Formats: sequence, structure tokens, C-alpha cells
Amino acid sequence: MTTTQTRVAVLVGSLRTDSTNRKVAELLRDQAPEGVELFIVDGLADVPFYEETLDATATPAAAVALRDQVGSASAVLLVTPEYNGTMPAVLNNAIDWLSRPYGAGALVGKPVGVIGTTPTPYGGKWAHEDAVRSAGVAGAIAIDGGVVSQSILEVDPLTDTEVLERFHGVIRALVAFEPVAA
Repeated sequence: MTTTQTRVAVLVGSLRTDSTNRKVAELLRDQAPEGVELFIVDGLADVPFYEETLDATATPAAAVALRDQVGSASAVLLVTPEYNGTMPAVLNNAIDWLSRPYGAGALVGKPVGVIGTTPTPYGGKWAHEDAVRSAGVAGAIAIDGGVVSQSILEVDPLTDTEVLERFHGVIRALVAFEPVAA
């Protein structure tokens, strides 16, 4: 008997190697439940800023790879800090590339969840709201309970069992997502 493997593409909004959000993504990948594969989509720094003419004439290999990896996933998890009250440019750019071709991009119809940490009192709340909105415009479906923002001023998200349980809850919701029949 073969079991169905649910593949969740993880996009990390921080390029810093030692980023807490990167560490959260890696921890969740390593603790993925049976039957679930979380894979971190690397190479976001190599994707040039979205430009329609470039996409129409010679889509860069890094953008093609991004689309292919997210396109092969059942769901998407965005793990991101907050920069100046919104999501980092690298994450916004990835969503821009994934939104094309319009109406048929790699995010269309995929459930999306957003988690992350920041050293601010709000824990990335605004960045996460913006990421959900942008992914939704690109055709993704924000899942109920799929946003968890955590301030690292309060706790260590890598060791706090309550925070980790909330992050794992988003993964469970992504895996359990069933689209509403039209």
C-alpha cells in the first residue's frame, strides 16, 4: 500500500543564513508529520525583480525553478519576518513571479499559510497580513487559522512548545485543506 505524500513548499522571507525564520522553517521541515514533506524553496535571492517583458521574452532560470517547485506542491507555507511594517521584498518578488501567467500561476488554487517571528511587539502581524493578501490576489487560498505571528521579544520560537504547536497547527491545516466545491 502506498501512502500519499503531501508536499508543502516553504518560502522563507529572510535571506540571512542565521535567520530565526529560516531556523523555524528548517525545524518544521525536520519535524514534519508522517506523510508530509516540507521542502524549503531555495534560490529566492537569485530571482530577479519581476518585469513583464523579461518574463515574456526569456523567463530567468531561477524564476522557472521557483514556479516549478511551488507548482509541484500541494500547499505553500510562507515563513517570514516583517521589514518596515510589511513583508520583505524577496518574498513579495517571489509571489509576483508565482502570480504569472495571470490566472494560471503556480499559486492558483493552492492553500497558503503564513507564520514567522520578528523582534517587534507585533511579531510580524502586518507582514503576514500583506503576504496573505498578495498570495490571495495571485490565486492562493488563505486557510482558516493559517496565520501565526510571534514576537521573539516574548519567547524563543525554536524551543517554546506553545509557539511550536501553533506553527504545527498551520501545517496540519494546510494538509487537511479541502477546496470548497463550486
